[in-house]
Amino acid sequence: MGISRLFSAVFVGAVVSVVAGAGCADEIGDECSLSSDCAADGSRFCDNTQPSGYCTVVGCDYNTCPEESACVRFFTGSFANRTCDPTTEDIGTDMCAPDEVCAIDGRCAPAASELRFCMRKCNDNGDCRSGYECRTLELMRTHGGEPVVAPGETLGDNPEKFCAEAPAT
Repeated sequence: MGISRLFSAVFVGAVVSVVAGAGCADEIGDECSLSSDCAADGSRFCDNTQPSGYCTVVGCDYNTCPEESACVRFFTGSFANRTCDPTTEDIGTDMCAPDEVCAIDGRCAPAASELRFCMRKCNDNGDCRSGYECRTLELMRTHGGEPVVAPGETLGDNPEKFCAEAPAT
């Protein structure tokens, strides 16, 4: 094989490898050490505060997460505020102050304490990595997190489930 043919074969092989690798970004919820493990273009973040890292998108909204995930909000801190009804707040009742939201656990929480992340969707614990649980409505109430819904909608009795760190037992 001549030098020019060898060079051409190596060049074509390199181009194929780069193009094939470009579509291989990890999915939301996958393990990571660096954000580049999640997406080479910087569109995803590696949350190293989670066991073995967690590929996510920070600051999402109800319709902005990749297909395999849902936008989930968490409230930082512990609040003993007024009780509220998450199924009717802002629709039929207004128990929370204008700068608060009614969390899934039935407590008003400061809107400024809310953090949002894209989290992997699941049907049961088998869909989540080891050390993670598939958060049902009950687990959301006790362990935190709740899917973000479109304005004017409520979570209902069967909100989208997602994989989140399982509390240590």
